[in-house]
Amino acid sequence: MSKYQLGLYEKATPTDLSWEERLSVAGESGFDYAEISVDESDARLSRLEWTGEERAAVRQAMVNSGVRLGSMCLSGHRKYPFGSRDQATRERSLEIMQKALDLAGDLGLHTIQLAGYDVYYEDGAEDTRKYFEENLAKAVEMAAQAGIVMGFETMETPFMDTVEKAMHYVNLINSPYLGVYPDAGNLTNASFIYGNTVADDIALGAGHIFAAHLKETVAGAYREIPFSTGTTDYEGALSQLVPQGVRRFVAEMWYTGNENWKEDLVFASTYVRSKIDKAFEGVNGLFALVLGFSPQTVHKNLYNVDELFLSTTYVSKLV
Repeated sequence: MSKYQLGLYEKATPTDLSWEERLSVAGESGFDYAEISVDESDARLSRLEWTGEERAAVRQAMVNSGVRLGSMCLSGHRKYPFGSRDQATRERSLEIMQKALDLAGDLGLHTIQLAGYDVYYEDGAEDTRKYFEENLAKAVEMAAQAGIVMGFETMETPFMDTVEKAMHYVNLINSPYLGVYPDAGNLTNASFIYGNTVADDIALGAGHIFAAHLKETVAGAYREIPFSTGTTDYEGALSQLVPQGVRRFVAEMWYTGNENWKEDLVFASTYVRSKIDKAFEGVNGLFALVLGFSPQTVHKNLYNVDELFLSTTYVSKLV
């Protein structure tokens, strides 16, 4: 049994691929699943209006390729945010939320990553935060009825660029259907701003983190940085995520027209897996040290997911 699942961000592939082609290349490149994007563009927002036949075709693409869509990155709320001062925009934000949950259910997805913005194209203030809280509560009620969890992405703007800030709203709503889905690259850039560590910030979300984006960044730049060329603190992030029991990760990257994009996917899978595997090795060694087992015995036993979760959770409490 695999110790974890690694997904591929949809935007790492050309837009003109069919779903079967996209999923197949994800599997061939070493990924376990793909993450669908519903962003603010008309093209991707229109997916919320897919017919039953179109949804069935995507499900069939999963069957044919042997690779599933495993989660949804819902960033359409950047254009239609929960906290907008415009009532029509707020109503549209909730319509998008309901339709995204319906689409996720039809595609068999259990996790939606929410963009952590009160507003994006407006100036945020007390009133936008109030609207955000009100409509977030409504969105979580929708998610609870759908049986789908939603996790905040930690963003590039001050409103929610850390796990600590995301947890304010997670604690406020206090629902098992709302948690955190952090971005390690964005958290690294936030650590440069605030002077904290990525590991310490992620520790504040223990028990509430559903998955994580692993993305390359450099100070002040958040997109399209090739893997291995940036400053993302993978080690710090994974030193918390793995012991906390997080087992789903997505390599976030972008297709930019490079003719060697397939090779880039293989490199990304290999590179990101090396970081995650190293974190598991660290957990194995720590568990062995604390409880007096050999690292080989621990490594063998940790392939049992239930035992893994209990073991690493116990160790994290001890240290």
